[in-house]
Amino acid sequence: MNLLDELARTDIAPALLAQVQALIEQQQAKLAEKDFKIKALTFELAYYKRVRFGKASEALVGEQRMLFDETVDMDLAAIDEELRSQAPAKPPRKRAGRQPLPPELERIEHRHEPESCQCGQCGADLVKIGEDVSEQLDVEPARFFVHRHIRPQYACRPCETVTAAPIPAAVIDGGMAAVGLLAWIAACKYLDHLPLYRIEQIATRQGVPLARSTLADWIGRIGVALQPLADRLAELLRQHDCLHADETPVRQLDPGSGKTRHAYLWAYRSGVHDDGPPIVVFDYQTSRAGAHVRSFLHGWRGHLMVDDYAGYKAMFADGPTELACLAHIRRKFFDVHAASKSPVAEQALQRIAKLYAIEQQGVGLDPPQRMLLREQLALPALAELHAWLLVNQRTVAAGSGTAKAIDHALKRWPALQRYASSGSLPIDNNPVENAIRPIAIGKKNWLFAGSERAGRRAAAIQSLFATARLNGLDPARWLAIVLERLPTCPNSQIDSLLPFPDFTSR
Repeated sequence: MNLLDELARTDIAPALLAQVQALIEQQQAKLAEKDFKIKALTFELAYYKRVRFGKASEALVGEQRMLFDETVDMDLAAIDEELRSQAPAKPPRKRAGRQPLPPELERIEHRHEPESCQCGQCGADLVKIGEDVSEQLDVEPARFFVHRHIRPQYACRPCETVTAAPIPAAVIDGGMAAVGLLAWIAACKYLDHLPLYRIEQIATRQGVPLARSTLADWIGRIGVALQPLADRLAELLRQHDCLHADETPVRQLDPGSGKTRHAYLWAYRSGVHDDGPPIVVFDYQTSRAGAHVRSFLHGWRGHLMVDDYAGYKAMFADGPTELACLAHIRRKFFDVHAASKSPVAEQALQRIAKLYAIEQQGVGLDPPQRMLLREQLALPALAELHAWLLVNQRTVAAGSGTAKAIDHALKRWPALQRYASSGSLPIDNNPVENAIRPIAIGKKNWLFAGSERAGRRAAAIQSLFATARLNGLDPARWLAIVLERLPTCPNSQIDSLLPFPDFTSR
C-alpha cells in the first residue's frame, strides 16, 4: 500500500489529497528526469574514457596527442562535476594519491577558529587536541613593481666637490627594465613561446604599457649579452667524447619576397652516459647542408649518434665514429605493424624491446658495470636479432614495408651494435629529440624566425635555457641572477655563470 492509499483511508479532505497527489507526481517526474540525465552523463563519461585511453588516441602523435589529451581530460572533469551535481548528496570522498605540493613554495597560513571556545552542548571550555591541515595551490599573475634607486648627493664645501654612490652596472645601461623583468620577458618568449604582442597584452592587463618595439629592443640586447655564454657552452660540449645530433626545420621570413623559406635548427647534446653536467646546444643555419654540422664539429673526434640523414655521412670518413639510433629502427617496424599487423614486424619489436629491457637494468650503473652487463646480455641479444633479420630478409616480399624496415636495420647494423661494446655510449638518439621537442611545439606559436640574426639569437638563448632545465635549474631564475652578475663578471670567470647544477652556490 503506497502513501496515497493510506491518505485516502483517512479523513483528509479530497482537495488536500489532490494537492498531495500532484506534489508527489511532480517529484517523481523530477526524479525521473534526474535519473535520465545521470544515465546520459554516465554513458558520455564512459565514451570519453574509451576515447581517452583507447586505440583512437594512439592515432595521434606529438603535440596533436598532447592537445587531444588536454581537451578530453577537461571534458572528463566537466562531466564528473555535472554528475556530482545530479547525484544525491554524499559525504565528500577522500582523494588518494595526490602529489604533495613542493615544500619550497611559500606558505600563507589561514587559521579558522571556532566562533566560541566553550562547548555548544554543556558550556565547558574546549581543549585543543590536534589540527586538520589542508593545502590549496594558488598563483599570483605577473606582478609588476618598481625599484626606486635613490642616490644621495653629498657636497664638500671646502673642495667644492660632489660625492654620490656609483650607478650599479647593468646589462642595458640606463634602461628602465630590472633583471627580473628582462628574465620574465625572455622566459615568456623562449620557454612559453609567446610572441611579443602577447607579452605586451599581458602587461597591458596589469596597467603597464610595454611597447613591442621596447620589448624587441630588450630581447636584442639580452641576446648579445648572453652570446658569450652560449659560445662557451658550445666549447665545453665539444670536449665530450660522445654527442647526440639532430635537426629540425623552421621557417624564416624572407623580407625581399614577403614569404618564408626553410631554415634549420641543428641540435647537439652531450652523451647521456657522460660525466659532468649535461649540455644542449642549438645552432641555427639557413639550410640542411652537411657542411653546417662539419663546421660546428670541426676538429672534433668522438662518437656521434645520428639518424641516417646523408648530411652526416661525409664526417665519418676521417672524423667521428658513427652511432646509429635503435629508436629509429624500432620506429620503422612499429609503423609497419601499425599499418598491417605484420607478424614479422611484431617479432622485431619484441626483440628490440628485450634490448631496451637490458638497458633499463643498467640504469644507475657506472660505465664498467654497464659494459659488463651489455657484454653478458646485450651482445648475445644483438647477435640473435642480426641473424633473425638475415633469415627474414630472404622470406618477406621484396619492396614491402617489412622488407624496407629490415633492409634499413641491416644497412645501419655496424653503427647500430657499436654501443654494446662500451659502457658509456647511448643506445638511441632520444635525448636530443627530447631537447628539440619543446621547440617543435613552440613553432605552432611563433610560426617563423624574423631573420637569420633572430634565429641565431633564439638558438643561443634556447641553448642556455635547455641546459638549465637538464641540470634541474629554473631557467628564468637562473637568467635573472646571470643578468645581474654579467656586467661585472670578468671573462676569466664566465664559467661561473653557466647553467650547471652548482650555479647557485657560486
